[in-house]
Amino acid sequence: MLNPIDLSLYLVLDPELCGGPAAMVRTARSAAENGATVVQLRAPGWKKRLWLETARELKAALAPFGVPLIINDHVDIALAVDADGVHVGQDDLGVVETRHLIGPDKVLGLSVSNAAELAAVPAGVDYLGIGPVYPTGTKPDAAAATGVAVFSELVVAASLPVVAIGGINAGNLAPLYAAGTQGVAVVSAICGQSDPVRATVLLAETIRQCRSECGA
Repeated sequence: MLNPIDLSLYLVLDPELCGGPAAMVRTARSAAENGATVVQLRAPGWKKRLWLETARELKAALAPFGVPLIINDHVDIALAVDADGVHVGQDDLGVVETRHLIGPDKVLGLSVSNAAELAAVPAGVDYLGIGPVYPTGTKPDAAAATGVAVFSELVVAASLPVVAIGGINAGNLAPLYAAGTQGVAVVSAICGQSDPVRATVLLAETIRQCRSECGA
């Protein structure tokens, strides 16, 4: 990754919480305008055509704000729309193979949830998504919540930038920045809100305060 990205407020889009593809694009655009620094398209169960169409619309919607688009898992979609990067999980295509396909310049993120997975992270990863930190209902197959104490230990052991994920909102993100995270990934804290713009602004302001106090 030639140009590191700002991971501080990382929005992961959810089709159900956002209300479908068109609403996902609207939510992403308003979030980017009001403080989100990265947007990831994640849509388990979608057919490839819908992935492609939505990714193209997201890429165009985010471009005016300089906010990068990350595609969850689907390398082919990322390449087709020239997305800024790909995020993979432990059961997705491996890091080595993903990096080979996307080349050296795109962002590659990897999810980890425990010390064993952290110790096994191969070369080629640009950032780690660690969690779930708190219990979450937006990812049914998520691992058990780490809690802040274990999350802090994983951050200290990590040699890469970290994004915390899982049950995070404006009211509970401060301890994660105190632990040294470079960013927080949210889903329902924006997508599931009646006013996503207000929710994004509140998150962005809280993060700025936390980063200032923690010297991040």
